[in-house]
Amino acid sequence: MKLNKASMFALFAVLELASDPDRQLSTSDIADKYGISAHHLAKVMRNLVQEGLAQAMRGAGGGYRFAGNVNRTTLLDVIQLFEKMDSELDMPNNWSHASDPIVTELQCISNEIDNLTKAVLDTITLATALKNTRHRTESAIPIPLPKA
Repeated sequence: MKLNKASMFALFAVLELASDPDRQLSTSDIADKYGISAHHLAKVMRNLVQEGLAQAMRGAGGGYRFAGNVNRTTLLDVIQLFEKMDSELDMPNNWSHASDPIVTELQCISNEIDNLTKAVLDTITLATALKNTRHRTESAIPIPLPKA
């Protein structure tokens, strides 16, 4: 599955903010950390604020804070704000074999993949993703460099 930039930027931002809900970060803070466009991230942040996942803090030192529930908000909740989750077979516009049994089967398989993807994303909360991130970071063993 390939996510569009807005979905990826939203996941970066939401997970970064949710990792410490008392901290506020600017779009530049987040954009610099992940090497993404601050301008594009600002647009994403407006949507996250409108949806109640982030809170805009005004004034000097302003920025954003996480405003959702890390135990209830799933990756699917965030992704669905920015893209349609249904794939379609890429068929030519005037293709005359749309009712062919093989085409129908491929469409059923595509729909099943979409449903499985949504089901998995809907089971991973932000809390779970953050816990897994901390676990991977803590258990990372440095790999020694080969000797020359």
